[in-house]
Amino acid sequence: MVAREEIARFWSLESLHVVSSDGGTESSALVDDNGSEEDFSYEELCQANPRYLQPGGEQLAINELIGDGSVVCAEALWDHVTMDDQELGFKAGDVIQVLDASNKDWWWGRNEDKEAWFPASFVRLRVNQEEPPESSSSGHGEEQEGGVDPSPHKHAESKQQMRTNVIQEIMSSERVYIKHLKDICEGYIRQCRKHTGMFTVAQLATIFGNIEDIYRFQRQFLKDLEKKYNKEEPHLSEIGSCFLQHDYGDIKAAYEAMKKVACLINERKRKLESVNKIAQWQVSIVGWEGRNILDRSSELIHSGELTCFTKQGKSQQRMFFLFDHQLVSCKKDLLRRDMLYYKGRVDMDQMDIVNVEDGRDKDWNLSVRNAFKLLSRTTDEVHLFCARKQEDKARWLQACADERRQVQEDREMGMEISENQKKLAMLNAQKARQGKAKGYGSRPAAPLPQSLHPLHQRHVTVPPSVPQQQVFALAEPKQKPSLFWHTFHKLTPFRK
Repeated sequence: MVAREEIARFWSLESLHVVSSDGGTESSALVDDNGSEEDFSYEELCQANPRYLQPGGEQLAINELIGDGSVVCAEALWDHVTMDDQELGFKAGDVIQVLDASNKDWWWGRNEDKEAWFPASFVRLRVNQEEPPESSSSGHGEEQEGGVDPSPHKHAESKQQMRTNVIQEIMSSERVYIKHLKDICEGYIRQCRKHTGMFTVAQLATIFGNIEDIYRFQRQFLKDLEKKYNKEEPHLSEIGSCFLQHDYGDIKAAYEAMKKVACLINERKRKLESVNKIAQWQVSIVGWEGRNILDRSSELIHSGELTCFTKQGKSQQRMFFLFDHQLVSCKKDLLRRDMLYYKGRVDMDQMDIVNVEDGRDKDWNLSVRNAFKLLSRTTDEVHLFCARKQEDKARWLQACADERRQVQEDREMGMEISENQKKLAMLNAQKARQGKAKGYGSRPAAPLPQSLHPLHQRHVTVPPSVPQQQVFALAEPKQKPSLFWHTFHKLTPFRK
């Protein structure tokens, strides 16, 4: 029974860790942060029964249990399909009773009512050998305890023992694993670095990889396990908290940072495209005054026609363009509606937008509809605007709110267009404008005096303000020779 208590704790095909016969475990020193833990060897953990560590020790332990009359069960890891009557077929998850384990590769066992050989590599010995096999036959169940179910107290002890086995398996595996890592990091790697002529830094990085990072993590992990491990009652150890220290917060923060960088790159690319369009728009405006629009703005948010009022109460129809930081006012040409004249701008950073109800405005003493105001925070400057429809007014109010939000987001993201990019955009726009008609806002130079009448000139100089498509080259009309004398002889003679 003592051997059963010893061996049942460490059922594993990879390693069989043995503890002392009195049920206690070998203690090990806690690992400090500097990695100066006491040396502990695998032999010290298993000094109670070293014969189980020799080749074939696992089969020896199993056969001793079987010889004592104990029931040894194994759980199938994979399906074993066979057409041979001398082989035992089973499915993954089936519980097989091991009857003979003297052979290393093939064991003799029972599954349901059939006994036959099965491959040992297809099964895993159960951790808790006290638990009766679930798939045992009814006849086999009658042989055990006369078919009487175990008492609740015995069942509780079985659960506690199974939990104890699992916890001790985890502790032993981690202790042996940290020892192996220590041998590699403090033994091999340290010596290799001392002999620089044998290994280069690149070769060491290729051979050992990040094993030192793993070693540092495992030292801290084992230290946390030792703190939670209950030596007196291992089944009460609360080691689950050591596995719940996820790095989700750090991973989420890294993901958000990368996402922010990607959004910043996409936004900057979109801004550059918008800057080029704004530069082309500015060079098309006649009579532009003041600073370039790109000095403060980088995106067009909204545009449309509004009716603005002067201080004298006179209404003016204007075309307004809302950029970030400023609102630009233009006037359409009477003949060419696609031509705009610059009329002014409003600094949106100093303005508050106010919704105006339909009716008579007290400040302006005017009857207005679909109106809103821009009030300066620092001066007495006030601007009154009226839209044609209620929907247009709602769009302008929303656009002004979007403009303030866009400015705040650009400030938080650090979105700025460099001066070189702005100058390059304006230069490209001006080059694209070359070869076309000059702006109508500048007064054309007087034409040179001409000695001949325009009808007697081969080429005529016209004012440069006239559109190119309306310029015609005037010249002397050519007189074609008359064909009358050539066809005179062919004419019909006159009759009397």
